[in-house]
Amino acid sequence: MIRRLALCLFLAFAAPLAAAQGNTVGNVLLPDFAELAEKQGPAVVNISTTQVIKHNGGMQLPFDENDPAYELFRRFMPRQMPGIPREFKNQSLGSGFIVSADGHVMTNAHVVEGADEVLVRLTDKREYKAKVLGYDKRTDVALIKIEATGLPVVRMGDPNKLRVGEWVAAIGSPFGFESSVTAGIVSAKGRSLPQENYVPFIQTDVAINPGNSGGPLFNMRGEVVGVNSQIYSRSGGYQGIAFAIPIDVALEISNQLKTTGKVSRGRLGVVIQEVTRELAESFGLQKPQGALVTTVEKGSPADAAGIEAGDIILKFDGKPVGQSSDLPRIVGGTKPGTKSTVQVWRKGATRDIAITVAEVQEEKSAGPLQRKGRPTEQAANRLGLVVSELTAEQKRQLGVDHGLVVEEVKNGGTRTDLRPGDVILALANKGVQTEVRSVDQFNGLLSKLDRNATITLLVRRGDAQTFITIKGVGDK
Repeated sequence: MIRRLALCLFLAFAAPLAAAQGNTVGNVLLPDFAELAEKQGPAVVNISTTQVIKHNGGMQLPFDENDPAYELFRRFMPRQMPGIPREFKNQSLGSGFIVSADGHVMTNAHVVEGADEVLVRLTDKREYKAKVLGYDKRTDVALIKIEATGLPVVRMGDPNKLRVGEWVAAIGSPFGFESSVTAGIVSAKGRSLPQENYVPFIQTDVAINPGNSGGPLFNMRGEVVGVNSQIYSRSGGYQGIAFAIPIDVALEISNQLKTTGKVSRGRLGVVIQEVTRELAESFGLQKPQGALVTTVEKGSPADAAGIEAGDIILKFDGKPVGQSSDLPRIVGGTKPGTKSTVQVWRKGATRDIAITVAEVQEEKSAGPLQRKGRPTEQAANRLGLVVSELTAEQKRQLGVDHGLVVEEVKNGGTRTDLRPGDVILALANKGVQTEVRSVDQFNGLLSKLDRNATITLLVRRGDAQTFITIKGVGDK
C-alpha cells in the first residue's frame, strides 16, 4: 500500500515536469511547443504602423455648424491655439507571417488600414518598409509586401481537419513583446460573430492580446491553420476567448488581393434570418435548418430566378446550408457570373432553382415609414392588434403593393413581438403562406385558426423584413 501511494505521489509531481520537457506519462504524450517555436518562429514578423493625423490647430467647438451659437463662438475663439501641433503621428503594433520567400506577408486588415507607413521587423532584427497590396475589411485579411528574398516561410495546414479540444499555439507580439509563444486548445469551430458574415471563426483559449493581431495560429504539426484576428473581452485584454480566421479563407482572400488588389464576392440579393424550431414547425419543416428568406431585392439574381420571401434555402450548389450564417460564406466564395442551383423549401416541398450569381455591391438603405396619425378607436383582433391598410404613399415608400400597418398593440391579446409601425405582409400556417391585403381578410384568416395554432407573420420593420412566430392566437 505504501509503495502504491508513493508511486501515485511521484507521478503527480512528475506530470508537470514531464509536460515542460515534452515527455510521456502513462503512455500519454504531453504537448511540447519548443520545436514548433524554434522552426516556425523566424517566419513570424512584427508589424508597426504609423498614421499621420493632421489637425488645424484650432479648438473643436461643441456645436453643429447649423447651430446659431456656432457662428458666435467661431468669431470670438482664436483660430490657432498655441502649443497644439498641426499634425501628430498615431502608431500601433501588430503581427504577421511570411507566406512567400520573396516577401509577401499576411496580416489583419485592421493592422494596416489607414497607415501612412508600415514597417516589418524580422526576428533577426532586419527591418523593411512594406507596401500594402490590399486589404479586405469584411474578413479582416491584408497582404503586404517587403523587398527581400530567401525569407523563411510558414507551412499551411488544413483548418477543416482541426478537432475541438486539439492543441494549438500562437506566435506574435502582444503589447510589442516580439516572438511571444502562447498555447491552448480549439474551443469551437465555425463560430459566427455579429457583422462577420463571411468568416467561420476558429475559437480558441490561446492567450491573445493587442499586438497579436495578424499573427499565425499553428497546429501541433507546425502548420498555420488560422490568422489571429480578435478577442472577446470586457477589459480589452485576454479573457480566455479568442478568434482566428481559418487559413483557407485567408488564402483565398490574399490570392485575390495579390492578383487584383481587391476582393470579388458573389451575391444573391436576399435578406435572411435563422430558422428556429418554431419557424420550422410553422413552415412544415421537420427540423430547424437552412436560411429563411425575408426580403428579395428587386432586380437581383434571386428576384430574376424566382426566389420568394418565405423560401427556406436548404442547399446552394449542392452544399448544405445548415444554418443561416452558412449561406453568405458559400455564396460569397462563389465567383460572380457563376451559374448555380439553389434548393429551397416552399409550401411543404423542395424545389431546385437555377440562378446566376452577381457581385457584392454597397448596401442601400431606405428611409423610415411615414405613418398616419393616431387612428380613431378601433377594436383589436385576436392577436390584440389594431391594424390598418397601407395608404398609396406608404406602399410607394415601402415598394410593396399590399400589407397592414400595426397602429396599436393592446393588452389582453396574444403576447407577440410586434410593435406599432410594423407592417404585416403575409401570414403562414402549416407551410402555406398567404399575402395580407386587407383588415377583413387578415382577421378572417385569424378567425379560422384554432386558439393553440402556431402562425408566422412576415413583417416589415424599418428597412428590414423578418418572420415573427406566434404560438397560440387567443380566443375568438
